[in-house]
Amino acid sequence: MSELIAGNKRFVYGRPRYGHDVARAAATANGQKPHSLVLGCIDSRVPLEAIFDQTFGSICVARSGAHVLDRSLIGSINFAVAELGVSLVLVVGHKRCGAVHATVEALRAGATPGGDVGYVGYLVDELAPAVQAVGLEGEDTDERAVREHVSRTVDRLRDVPELAAEIAAGRIKVAGAVYDLDSGWVEFLP
Repeated sequence: MSELIAGNKRFVYGRPRYGHDVARAAATANGQKPHSLVLGCIDSRVPLEAIFDQTFGSICVARSGAHVLDRSLIGSINFAVAELGVSLVLVVGHKRCGAVHATVEALRAGATPGGDVGYVGYLVDELAPAVQAVGLEGEDTDERAVREHVSRTVDRLRDVPELAAEIAAGRIKVAGAVYDLDSGWVEFLP
């Protein structure tokens, strides 16, 4: 995790170590040894390699709307751990997440998980438990729901049998964080 914390500091202070240089990409073409897999949202304002100031080959990135897990993502994470030897799986949520906001609004409008809520229905179904856990009252519902969903995703990954075995053996950590769109800081959750 220290590599990601240091990279985020370089990013925030405007001193990134790595650029997106095609020569560096070519240098890693024959192999990779990433230290982490970062699972984040598809939001274009959250480029995970950039916010952690990581170069080609240093992290694997998996993304979905609001980092909602499915079989493909879990399989990809298992692959990164088993075959690429990553030692950290980091779940990164972010402030002002559109999928979380859509879920909050759908639930406030009376939609129920499993109901018809349009194109984002699967995401709403998957995010609803986090939103319901924090409640629909208050102006900070979205932010509280993001944090709750990150925590729930971390817990769910820790329960994946293959990952649980790696955690128990001390070979990997699974952790959560929230990215602040305004400041650029990543807050690592306890």
